[in-house]
Amino acid sequence: MFTRMINSLEETIIVLLLATMTLLVFVEVVLRFWFDIGLMWSQELTLLLSAWMVLFGASYGIKVGSHIGVDALVKILPPTARKIVSTAAVLACLFYTALFSFGAWVYLSKMHSIGIELEDLPIQKWVAHSILLIGMLLIAFRLLALLWRIFTGEAEGFQLADEAKDSMHLAEETKAASQGGNSE
Repeated sequence: MFTRMINSLEETIIVLLLATMTLLVFVEVVLRFWFDIGLMWSQELTLLLSAWMVLFGASYGIKVGSHIGVDALVKILPPTARKIVSTAAVLACLFYTALFSFGAWVYLSKMHSIGIELEDLPIQKWVAHSILLIGMLLIAFRLLALLWRIFTGEAEGFQLADEAKDSMHLAEETKAASQGGNSE
């Protein structure tokens, strides 16, 4: 239930961020090229939205297995060794997210106590940059879920995108389609 809620919220936020960024950039281009005016704050907001989208997307990428990685050595290991290496990799990633989260907490605390606003928007800097902590916590949540799946035997490790395998599959489909078209 909680995981489904996080999944749905994460997907909705990513869609809204992408749609807002696209609309904002479109409006800015139209205003600049057709009317020779612009919005002073649009560049800063677009940059913030993209930062939020990157960190939400990194968490979502762990969930759906869209990250790429070099796992040729891990794939040839026996299942037990693969599980050990994958567990170590997830623990290393969790350690990194813990360090990053701590640094984000320190930074956000300082920004909150100083009370600085963004340059072009009347938003407190700590609020705008809070994605640093939120994103790392989401990534840690995804990593903990992956670690649990490794321990329970549901997963052998990170689901990494296999671009070579995907390319070979596309090449075979293209070849089959061209041969099917020639035989008619």
